[in-house]
Amino acid sequence: MPSFLMDRLVKPAALALSLAGLPLAADARTDRPDLFVDVAGVVPDAVFDVRYFGTQNFVGARVDGYGAARCFLTRPAAEALAGVAADARKQGLGLRIFDCYRPARAVAHFARWASDLADTRSKAAYYPDVDKKDLFAEGYIAARSGHSRGSTLDLTLFSSATGADLDMGTPFDLFSPKSWPQSSAVSAAQKANRRLLADLMARHGFKPFDKEWWHFTLKSEPYPDTYFDFPIE
Repeated sequence: MPSFLMDRLVKPAALALSLAGLPLAADARTDRPDLFVDVAGVVPDAVFDVRYFGTQNFVGARVDGYGAARCFLTRPAAEALAGVAADARKQGLGLRIFDCYRPARAVAHFARWASDLADTRSKAAYYPDVDKKDLFAEGYIAARSGHSRGSTLDLTLFSSATGADLDMGTPFDLFSPKSWPQSSAVSAAQKANRRLLADLMARHGFKPFDKEWWHFTLKSEPYPDTYFDFPIE
């Protein structure tokens, strides 16, 4: 059954419980191919704010698989990102990166968290406009993540002069229609900042995600059908 039909026909809470029990990492590759590189070595002036290594995230804890605050991408994605950084630098801007490759075990951790409907500690900060039971059905959390294929990342822009992030209208990982790139609930200036980021990424071969202004995937990703589960160390 197509996933969009399952989202509509299965009760969201039951779906989350089912996903939490799936061996999501079982069919993922546990090796780290040579094609994966540390982005810090390719984009040395990027700032890495790896949220899932700490507790400032919607789970409220370090996420499984994040043993270090490092960012891995496939080399084609990392080299394309270097082009983004070079163009941003010309405009007095830098890249702040929140997440890159995400182990499959981390996605399973998200599913377990989503299935625990009693844990709403992070609701006010991360999903004030969405019921937790609906996070899967509304597409904010998925059973599989493109991040696990190694060519997807989450990022924003900051001013090199001040270090302050550009105002995008919502913070990273806010599960809300306000975070949709085309949301009309943000100001004209915030929309312009989102377009600036999206245009920089598109110029170097990245495509956006319609529910998160910060999320981009390399169009010509080298592992379009392969998911990985090596830990970040």
